[in-house]
Amino acid sequence: MDNNLIPKAVLAKADKILVIGHFALGDFTYLQNYFRALAEQYPHLKIHLWVDEVRRTSRFWQWPALKKYALYDWLESCPFIEKIYKETYSPLGLHRCIKQAKNEAYDVVVSVGTLRPHRYARLARRIAPHGFVAALKPALQWHEPIKKWSFGLCNAVLPIQETIIKGQHITDRYALWFERLFGITVPVAGRFPFIDIPNEWLAYAKLLFLKWGIGKANKKFGRVIFINPFAKNHKRSWPLEHVLELIIALCRKDEYGDVSFVVNAVPEELTRVRAFFSKHSLNNTFLFSAEANFFQLPAVLSLCDLIVSVETSIMHFASALHVPVVALMRQKNPEWAPIDTEKALIVLAKTRSSVVADIPVQEVLHAIDQVKPQPMLEKQTEAASSPVV
Repeated sequence: MDNNLIPKAVLAKADKILVIGHFALGDFTYLQNYFRALAEQYPHLKIHLWVDEVRRTSRFWQWPALKKYALYDWLESCPFIEKIYKETYSPLGLHRCIKQAKNEAYDVVVSVGTLRPHRYARLARRIAPHGFVAALKPALQWHEPIKKWSFGLCNAVLPIQETIIKGQHITDRYALWFERLFGITVPVAGRFPFIDIPNEWLAYAKLLFLKWGIGKANKKFGRVIFINPFAKNHKRSWPLEHVLELIIALCRKDEYGDVSFVVNAVPEELTRVRAFFSKHSLNNTFLFSAEANFFQLPAVLSLCDLIVSVETSIMHFASALHVPVVALMRQKNPEWAPIDTEKALIVLAKTRSSVVADIPVQEVLHAIDQVKPQPMLEKQTEAASSPVV
């Protein structure tokens, strides 16, 4: 029986599908498994993604930074994504993207946007005036007629509240989306994230470590701790002063005498971070920023023994790369905890109203002591001596 909201007959006849959303790196870390499952179930269906930039602005001097959104590099490497709309960061770019999308004459357009979803429902119908349109729909009040009208333009809607279950992980919610919309079942074992890093960027990371002096003979069995204090939302960021205090405290402990530290900075903050750390004399501490390509970041992360990160995509990359992580989180979004419960230790802010900056350094120190990361070179030695099955 065909219980999915988008009929199988519609999907079977369609040549391509457009999925609209305000995708972030963390979203796609988990969503990619579901898009891959969609491509496998309907191999004839070309999947196009509309990446809507919620920071869209008329301030042209901000466009270069928005244009270099790291997610685009990742999406362009995905074999199951055929086309990406990635110029939605400006009003003019948005207009161009809408025109291009209308010319595609999509048979199916689906909105999975959860921020202002009524606008995405209208956008989907504007792009495909004669196609099958489906969208996520929030609970609406009686005094919201425009929003109700917007969802009335759709052929099918999925109430968002029906996919939110207390205690679930975000992957469970995504599983319900794709099951209800497309009739696709992705088992729990198939929801674990992955990142396929091109060899050229793995080589880049190894050369970078050699440049820093990490991994040389005199650093045998040395450990590397990656620290990321930055998130787009300042409420999820950790102060640089805390990072400095953490590094100094670890260096004072004999058991961390062999550790090197890599401090991550988003490109727009790199100058400030460099100026901050230049005032302090720290041994074996290196600044990093993925300025050229998305894959610089996961390549460097893959060589580290421990990742300390605020609640942003990096703590999910840690799971995808099987690297232990200490995640600094608020209490507001527990569904976004790292999926790898065996290799993740979460340090929560004390109250629901607390921000990540309220997490004290001592609690992070305690968490790192609990993880006790295995040295990178020791892991490599063990891997090389292990029998191949």
